[in-house]
Amino acid sequence: MSQIPDQLHRFIFENYEVRGELVQLNQTTKDILGGHHYPLAIQRLLSELLVATSLLTATLKFEGSITVQLQGDGPVRFAVINGDHQQRLRGVARYEGVIAENAGLHELIGKGHMMITVIPDEGERYQGIVALDGDTLAACLEGYFAQSEQLPTRIWLKTGLNEEQPKAAGMLIQAMPNSNSEQHALDFEHIVTLTDTIKSEELLDLPAEEVLYRLYHQEEVRLFDPQAVSFVCTCSRSRCEAALLQLGKTEVDALLEEHDEIRMDCDYCGTEYHFSASDVEKIYNDQLTPPETSQGVLH
Repeated sequence: MSQIPDQLHRFIFENYEVRGELVQLNQTTKDILGGHHYPLAIQRLLSELLVATSLLTATLKFEGSITVQLQGDGPVRFAVINGDHQQRLRGVARYEGVIAENAGLHELIGKGHMMITVIPDEGERYQGIVALDGDTLAACLEGYFAQSEQLPTRIWLKTGLNEEQPKAAGMLIQAMPNSNSEQHALDFEHIVTLTDTIKSEELLDLPAEEVLYRLYHQEEVRLFDPQAVSFVCTCSRSRCEAALLQLGKTEVDALLEEHDEIRMDCDYCGTEYHFSASDVEKIYNDQLTPPETSQGVLH
């Protein structure tokens, strides 16, 4: 069976005031988890958070980004996924101690909360804090929509393995704004009942069109063009150089005396950046050099 492409699919029901999203992530999940050697329980948690963030990002009505972060006093101190309107995702988790394979949300996070931060490219940022009252991440997110959006919303998050490689998928069903009549509520529950029949292997392994047909073959569903999803890390050597400049020459020199070189690691992708004393000297000299001199001979 060929691998399902990493895509987000939006759809609506022609006869109901209900919209939906379906996302399937194979390579993106592998890219974000690869190289970190997370315990299985944290792999599942971060995979679910990845799918959830993709679904949430798809609800943005503007260009910008969203960050979903779990924090608590459990062995997982934090887990975070960041995504934007182009479905570019990245994420990381930090933990300590031995993690049981079957550990659930509350065993991993302990007493904590979820922070959802929306940062539009234009306009003010918004942050919502959600208590982890539900037994699952999906239930907690449904509570977030009930509080902040006041729209009936149901979420399904599925994770699995394909030849020992992680994969994840999910669905979101949401009532349209202003669909608050008794009939609209019945329509929404009808779609939820149908969606509740989804099996993990179907959502993870079947093409989106087939999944939707199996669930809603008696309904009229309009499926829009899919949007590609990918892991993208924004780290770069130039960003590290900017951080060294911000740190200050005195402190950077002190670090070099202690370690011979400065190493900066990216938490998201694991890339290592190394800076020797000569590298640092060049960075600070370039900052002091007038632009016309650094560009060479002027004509």
